[in-house]
Amino acid sequence: MTSRRAFVQGTGWAALAAFTGVPRMAAAAPRWAPYRDTISIDALSGSELFYLPEGDPGVPAALQALRDSGMTALMVAPAPQGQFWYTDAAFEKTKREMEAWKAVVARHPDVLTLIEDHADLERARRERKVGVIFTFQGTEPLGEDPDRIPMFRAMGLRVLQLTHNRRNLIGDGCMEPGNAGLSNLGHQVVERLNAEKVVIDLAHGSQRTIREAILASKAPVLIGHTGCRALVDVPRLVHDDELRLMADRGGVAGIIFWPYIREQGQQTSADVIRHIEHALKVCGEDHVGIGTDINLTPVDVTPDYVRENTEMLKGMIADGIFEQGRDPNLLLFVPDLNMANRFEVLAGLLSARGHSDARIAKILGGNFARVMGEVWGD
Repeated sequence: MTSRRAFVQGTGWAALAAFTGVPRMAAAAPRWAPYRDTISIDALSGSELFYLPEGDPGVPAALQALRDSGMTALMVAPAPQGQFWYTDAAFEKTKREMEAWKAVVARHPDVLTLIEDHADLERARRERKVGVIFTFQGTEPLGEDPDRIPMFRAMGLRVLQLTHNRRNLIGDGCMEPGNAGLSNLGHQVVERLNAEKVVIDLAHGSQRTIREAILASKAPVLIGHTGCRALVDVPRLVHDDELRLMADRGGVAGIIFWPYIREQGQQTSADVIRHIEHALKVCGEDHVGIGTDINLTPVDVTPDYVRENTEMLKGMIADGIFEQGRDPNLLLFVPDLNMANRFEVLAGLLSARGHSDARIAKILGGNFARVMGEVWGD
């Protein structure tokens, strides 16, 4: 998650339809009756609440979106990402941000709760609160020191993504043409994460990094926000062989909401479902989840938002994150799932396609909860 988080607040369907030509079709989709009693986990999301000062006029809307979402837990990333953050200043910044975000959770105990073990997930579901699971999108805050892992775990870190898009000391990210695998230090970090009961996330990894980390880990891993490269051949998504290997060893892959899941044009809920259903065929229903990589609050698509979104997409295309020729006017989120209760709507769409309630519950969060329980314990 990057500066796009600053865009995410309110709702604006009229502007959205005018900008994208996508009608408000999912808003009228059938809801899934068991949703509010089901564990639902987004394996990468966020809320502008973590960036707003206390008393900001945007706070009530952010809190209302969290209430409306019906989510059990969001995985959120307070650490710097996407650059080589190896300095002492970055290390200290990460610690400060973690404490600041925990303070936000503590200020709103009627809405938010910190997730530290599997029992906390069940408690969040039962109490109708949104759980907060801390992750880092990259191991840069560790520097060269795996001994920082227990320190960060004591501060609340429960999931650690090994790489972001570029190469780091652990291994290659997906945008590195060399496709190098796990480094010697990377093997040490995987071993230490297993020992400290921190879930390993391989999203953004290169093909070799993903494969080698799956094989190195003694515990199931996540590929928390990705898609199926068999459907769209871009580096950010994962090949069937790695998805199958991950599943064979008990892991879970979450389907992302970004434009990667469609070759051209604006992605919709139909594309999300297409990737979910392909992953089900490859991995089985015990190994598929959702990781939107999108903030929870519905987006107000104002003219300013459109301008900023287009400039951001142009920058991503220039950086190679999206391929040349990709339309810079695309929205990063799924327009017909632009609502706080997007998981409930998506569940209704899956149900209408004949997926059983038990399978839908696994996809919405049951599978992630299983892995977290196996790694964290109760």
